[in-house]
Amino acid sequence: MKVEINDYALSKNFKRLLLKLVKTANKYSKFNQRKIQIDISFVDKQEIKKLNKEYRNIDKETDVLSFPTLNLKPMQQINIKDYKDDIDPETKHLMLGDIIICEAVAKEHAEEYGHSFEREVCYLTVHGFLHLLGYDHMEEDDKKIMRALEEAVLKKYKITRDF
Repeated sequence: MKVEINDYALSKNFKRLLLKLVKTANKYSKFNQRKIQIDISFVDKQEIKKLNKEYRNIDKETDVLSFPTLNLKPMQQINIKDYKDDIDPETKHLMLGDIIICEAVAKEHAEEYGHSFEREVCYLTVHGFLHLLGYDHMEEDDKKIMRALEEAVLKKYKITRDF
């Protein structure tokens, strides 16, 4: 699995933790493909607002956006050979998509929810990754499934509200 993180301010240990979270979410979601690649980018409020307006027609800031390359359904099993056009020629990994996190909104939410910025970024990373795999939270039943997966992944690494 290849996870590119564009924020150089994050420590190597924290980046390793984000990779572990994505690997665990991959496994728990039953997608469980090893040769996959995602990109995680951190942006400011102006950029996330612009992206949110452009792609979702919502003219306000948000904490995280996911841009899946594939149109997957939750727990969908695939054969990577069927997605030749989505394989990175250099890494030979299947591109799943991009996760865009707004650092400033994540900091605000961490303060509002009474936990650390790091915990918030961990949650947003798992949340964003599950969106790349087709999970959603628009319907109550889907929301329960997605939340349970998020909590299971975070719990494995003891990432709680007081992390």
